[in-house]
Amino acid sequence: MKIKILIIASACLSTSAFAGGYRVALQGQNAAGMGHTGVALTDSAEVVFFNPAGMSFLAENNNFIAGLTLVNSKTKFQNVTSNVAAETDNPIGMPFNIYYTRKHNEKISYGLGIYTPYGNSVEWEKDWAGSHVVNDIMLRAIYVQPTVSYKFNDKYSVGFGPVYANGAVDFNRNLSSALVDENGDRANVTVKGSNIHAWGYNIGFLAQPIKPLSLGISYRSKIDMKARDEKADFENIPSSMQAGYADTTFDADMVLPAELTLGASYVVNASTVLAFDINRTFWGAYDKLDVKFNNSAPPSLNPRNFSDANIFRVGVQHKATNTLTIRGGAYFDDSPISDGYYVPETARNDSIGLTLGASYQVSKRLGVDLSFLYLMFDEFKGSFDFVGHDTDPSTQDSSFGGEYKTSVTAFGFGLNYKY
Repeated sequence: MKIKILIIASACLSTSAFAGGYRVALQGQNAAGMGHTGVALTDSAEVVFFNPAGMSFLAENNNFIAGLTLVNSKTKFQNVTSNVAAETDNPIGMPFNIYYTRKHNEKISYGLGIYTPYGNSVEWEKDWAGSHVVNDIMLRAIYVQPTVSYKFNDKYSVGFGPVYANGAVDFNRNLSSALVDENGDRANVTVKGSNIHAWGYNIGFLAQPIKPLSLGISYRSKIDMKARDEKADFENIPSSMQAGYADTTFDADMVLPAELTLGASYVVNASTVLAFDINRTFWGAYDKLDVKFNNSAPPSLNPRNFSDANIFRVGVQHKATNTLTIRGGAYFDDSPISDGYYVPETARNDSIGLTLGASYQVSKRLGVDLSFLYLMFDEFKGSFDFVGHDTDPSTQDSSFGGEYKTSVTAFGFGLNYKY
């Protein structure tokens, strides 16, 4: 039997995959409440992530914001032909963000962001029908981004920040749908990686050609994560096969794709702001996920064949009173996954997100931010047609699939302090 690990991943956050393939669209409570718009907004330190050029347009000299989101997700699977059903029991995801900005002078501002833009956490029932594809997976990461912004004049600014990504992965699956040891326990493998790190960057441009209108563009670079000499642990291997399944280390590469976002915001009046963003995620870079074991086992070749995808976002913010601001928004998220490539750790279809948010000004300097997201996925029938795709891709692969239904809700809480 050949070893076929279907996934090893990069620096990611502990939350369910629900935006794009494994993208987590929760980098700030203000933006989350407005349909995750933000590239042309300049009212909070969240600009460090959404558009670093916006730091130069913040009104206050110092801006601090921190937030935490609780994500509850569930996926149900059913294969009508085989009469098999299962559902996930995922832990609560907790993506967080911390941003700080400071004006050095009228031209230059600098800041720091610590946030979590990618992730996946899925736990299927033990020995379920797709256990030979995945049992459970937990990805964790932190991005650290020091940032600087330069304001040319009252209308134009640019911003740049190098990004350091560091994270870990813990993944388990059964070796096949039937292989057991002498005690009847399913043979499985667990791969673990930690301190996986790489560098990228975030760059942005902001223009305010006329007073009520802001235009923004931001680009986050691709990050190539490389796991080297990480641990692979094989369990419940039949005694006759243990020589070929000795515990070992592995090497694997994975891409966190680049993103380009264009957006506009318009100040309707002193109380109301509208925002619209278009995001292009270059998922096409994620075409495969191959794993090389550092023993006699053959490498695992795992095609992914993702496609570039768009997200369309719209949001509104209204200052209801001197202390209360309310927000609402929606977005349409195109799935990057192609037919025949749906694996249970990222099995998802197109989705629509509905969001609400609010901020309450506790004092002149301190405010509380809240957000809510309900994500609706189209129920769909999908399959992964490359189970067994190993060192000889020309051999006959088997297929695993069925009907998937996913739901996600997220509640966010944050604090902001300006002075």
